[in-house]
Order: sequence, then structure tokens, then C-alpha cells
Amino acid sequence: MTRETKLGWDVQSLNKAYRHGYMAASMGMELSRCPYRSEVVIAAWEAGWEDASVAAREPVAAGDDLLSWIA
Repeated sequence: MTRETKLGWDVQSLNKAYRHGYMAASMGMELSRCPYRSEVVIAAWEAGWEDASVAAREPVAAGDDLLSWIA
């Protein structure tokens, strides 16, 4: 696995930061509450946060919600 030891990040840590950012936005956490310090990892967290924010603003297509699958 590629690891940039000098900067303290690798692909797994970027994926983890992205997922944490996505979850944070999904739960309503402010963008300014990012827990990371490395600029590259912060960027991954912010990308996840932004993707979740955009997904929350998109309307659910007809037939694409849980209740339509049940009924």
C-alpha cells in the first residue's frame, strides 16, 4: 500500500476521513468541526461532508424511497 509517511496519510486514512465527513454532514455537524489536522486528510473529510450535503438537498425521485418499496 502506498503511504506518504512524511505527511502522515495513506489511501485508507483518506477513505476513512471521507466516510467520517459524510457521516458528520448527515448528522448535521458543522463543516468547521473537522477533527483532522493534515491538509490532505482535511480535504478528504470536507469532500465527504460536501457530498452528503449535496445528497441531502437532492429531491428523492418518485419510487426511490423506502415506503414505495414496502407499499
